[in-house]
Amino acid sequence: MTKTAPVLGTRALNRATLDRQLLLRRADLDAKSAVGHLLGLQAQNVKPPYYALAARLDGFAPEHLSRLMADREAVRIVTMRSTIHTHTADDCLTLRPLVQPARERELGLFRKGLDGVDLDRLAALARKLVEDEPRTMKQLREALLVEWPDADPQALGLAARCRLPLVQVTPRGLWERSGQVALTTAEHWLGRPAEPAPTPDDTVLRYLAAFGPASVKDMQTWAGLTRLREAFERLRPRLVTFRDEKGVELFDLPDAPRPDPDTPAPPRFLPEFDNLLLSHADRTRVVPPEYWGLAWQGNQAHRTFLVDGFLAGVWKLREQTLVVEPFGTLTKAQRTQLTAEGERMLAVMHPDTSYDIEFGTVRS
Repeated sequence: MTKTAPVLGTRALNRATLDRQLLLRRADLDAKSAVGHLLGLQAQNVKPPYYALAARLDGFAPEHLSRLMADREAVRIVTMRSTIHTHTADDCLTLRPLVQPARERELGLFRKGLDGVDLDRLAALARKLVEDEPRTMKQLREALLVEWPDADPQALGLAARCRLPLVQVTPRGLWERSGQVALTTAEHWLGRPAEPAPTPDDTVLRYLAAFGPASVKDMQTWAGLTRLREAFERLRPRLVTFRDEKGVELFDLPDAPRPDPDTPAPPRFLPEFDNLLLSHADRTRVVPPEYWGLAWQGNQAHRTFLVDGFLAGVWKLREQTLVVEPFGTLTKAQRTQLTAEGERMLAVMHPDTSYDIEFGTVRS
């Protein structure tokens, strides 16, 4: 990094990231193109990917993503950060191999419960079981216990998940039709073999297009991978560099959008586990320091909303009311804009139900 690298302040980083996340203005993209551009949507629960796209796309309807899932053009699979993501079929077959080293490291957490277990044999047996017919994790554990009765059942199931690219078959993941989790391999479900893992360099470029400008640690946080510095260094001649206000080096694509920091950012309602809030080591570009931790309770995340581009509170649907709970005081204009955005979100996601909108007390 040269000493003359320009500094990007928090608002500049915020507006650049919002633009690439399709949150500065809604994009005229189909659901498949958006899921691909965003490198997947975190999907610990079934509904978040649908709400994530509703916030980002013009003309989106839940059946658009549901149809992709039913047609096997999109799938739910464990990838980045050992969490379930909704990916396009193409990304499922490439990004999962990319993060496989992290899944192998994850196996080390369960070694005690896997004493005497041949992991290659386990993977081969698990593959046969789930490709014969989709299995729930309970069914898979029970079948593996027949072979290794002294092993820890949970460890056996997690080992299968780490070793194999297991996708959740439909109807799991379909809008308002979701069933229990049943698993088979990505190759079997999609009818084609996995691709070779993409070079980290290719994924660095895609990450910057969706989340940049960003540091090496930012991308490592997003991917759950380590040792990505070499890829950034190889790409340095093709990239531009900046510094944040703490002096951290940030990389970016030369022609990527970096809007004026004063560009208006409309309010947006986001689902729990939205990748906007999870994909940087330094989250202050979206999360004000005084609100750190307020969007989480234990291992559960709240649904959140943005005001002026930054995390500003949480929301929930309670019976037939959208309850908006700000972290701080909202102006009258901000409440009016949030109400309008809430009405739009409800019309997209729940067109057949009438909801009231209520502002709750300030949370702290």
